[in-house]
Amino acid sequence: MPTASFVKIYDFVEQLGLAVHNLNTHTLKVGLARPADPPTQSDTILGGITQPTGTGYAPIDTLNTWAEATGTGTLTGTKCVFTAGAADWQSFRYVMLYNDDDATGPDKLVGYWDYGSDVTLGSGETFSVKFNGSDTTGTILTIA
Repeated sequence: MPTASFVKIYDFVEQLGLAVHNLNTHTLKVGLARPADPPTQSDTILGGITQPTGTGYAPIDTLNTWAEATGTGTLTGTKCVFTAGAADWQSFRYVMLYNDDDATGPDKLVGYWDYGSDVTLGSGETFSVKFNGSDTTGTILTIA
């Protein structure tokens, strides 16, 4: 599986400055996006993105934490594994990161990863989101 680079949602910067996101206590989840409806940097909410359907599909909590050291903030999360419950999963291409705890309205997007081509899982197959390539806990993003 190819690796993908993180693409920041433009609105995330504004929402961070307005204290909409608490990167330590809010639940950040990863979800998948269909190739026919790709996220863009101008998107703001999860509701505008088409996710795949299929047996067992659901976004996954990153179990995120936030820490600061010498002026650099680091958001970390645990590896997330999607498992197709049947061969009825639709293909996807993007992994989205969003704030599931935002009390000010719909789930706000933070960013996404573009895998460059469609991914289709057969029954029982898995797709792992490894932050910074880690098999356990890795860096999602840093802010310096």
